[in-house]
Amino acid sequence: MFPTEIIALKRDKRELSQEQIDFFIQKYAKEDLPDYQMSALLMAVLLNGMSSKETLALTQSMMNSGVALNWKDLDVPTVDKHSTGGVGDKTSLILGPIVSCFDVAVPMIAGRGLGHSGGTIDKLESIPGFQCELSLEKFKSLVKKNNLSIIAQTKDICPADKKIYALRDVTSTVESIPLICASIMSKKLAEGASSLVLDVKYGNGAFMTTAAKAIDLAKKLKGIGVGAARKVSAFITDMNQPLGQFAGNSIEIQECVDILKNEKIDLYHDCRELSLILAAEMLVLTKAFKTFKVAYSEAEKTLSSGKAYEKFEELVEAQGGNLKQLPQPNQFLEIKSTKKGFLKSYDTRGIGYAGISLQAGRAKATDTINPVAGIQIHKKIGEKIEKGDVLFTMMSSTTAFFDETQKRLNSCYTISAQKVKPNKLIYKKI
Repeated sequence: MFPTEIIALKRDKRELSQEQIDFFIQKYAKEDLPDYQMSALLMAVLLNGMSSKETLALTQSMMNSGVALNWKDLDVPTVDKHSTGGVGDKTSLILGPIVSCFDVAVPMIAGRGLGHSGGTIDKLESIPGFQCELSLEKFKSLVKKNNLSIIAQTKDICPADKKIYALRDVTSTVESIPLICASIMSKKLAEGASSLVLDVKYGNGAFMTTAAKAIDLAKKLKGIGVGAARKVSAFITDMNQPLGQFAGNSIEIQECVDILKNEKIDLYHDCRELSLILAAEMLVLTKAFKTFKVAYSEAEKTLSSGKAYEKFEELVEAQGGNLKQLPQPNQFLEIKSTKKGFLKSYDTRGIGYAGISLQAGRAKATDTINPVAGIQIHKKIGEKIEKGDVLFTMMSSTTAFFDETQKRLNSCYTISAQKVKPNKLIYKKI
């Protein structure tokens, strides 16, 4: 069996066998296969797709390339949440502390930025001292002690996926549904949580640009999870505009702190609300509460009381971080509206790439992130705009990239003379 044979089969729209997929994935995980051959297969999959059988085989092969955890020694149920990504999506850092305040454990293995989309690990690493690269033994001990830990993918968990994940980011193969499904579910199955809530984004800032595509992805992800004996729920949520007000790293951590402290609630209403909805669903899946209504009410009480913020502090301290030293930007530039009307739309993906041009994300895998760089998005779709209103604020520790970013942001919004309906946060539950 030769790699070129397998690449040619997928190039010619043929179905690959479990044996062929295992051969390719395991050789790549062991570094017996070069990046250029994996890149060729990834592009063939993006262009020609995979059957359900192939996607399941790919998921299992990725999962079996490393260690699979279990939580049988815990006295409480386990649950995780996964988002397919977007701009300003920081709900994991809010709902994790909420849910873990109850008799529920939340073991999270999170990712870095992918394409225009920000990553939970990049955000957490903007906190001085915060350790995301923990051993699985340390991870398990923190979950057992605190009901919560968030770490980066280790070399032991789905090593094949970790390599492929980075390669997809720089070869324009992020959007493939089979690759997304296999990447997400291999990690989630290996992570060992018994329940999973999926936040599948749709819109111009999501990898799935339409609700129909997001629904298709959600059903495929849920099918893999249910087939592996997991309890799975999925929400289709809007990413036609950034979530919350900030897109970056340390500035998103500060936004999470504000929400967890019940400060500036009106500014962050959408991010707070989505976090509560997802947290409530996690609590229902684990049978902490019988109904969504009760779970939502209890989750909100936990957030409003400050208990969730205390849990977030506990998470940060347990993993070596210091919130008091969270770095802040000191260079700012506002972008103002040149006309009045109503905010009609955003190019949310464009805003994400504008953040990358500021060094808030990576254009290539080896790029270094500036932890304080980012963008504040001041308005939501449907809001009234006056001439001179601030639409965006660029922020960083340097002005070096402001000119390029300003040019990008100037083309990332439209204003209408007619009234515009606000976007609906939740499109559908699967």
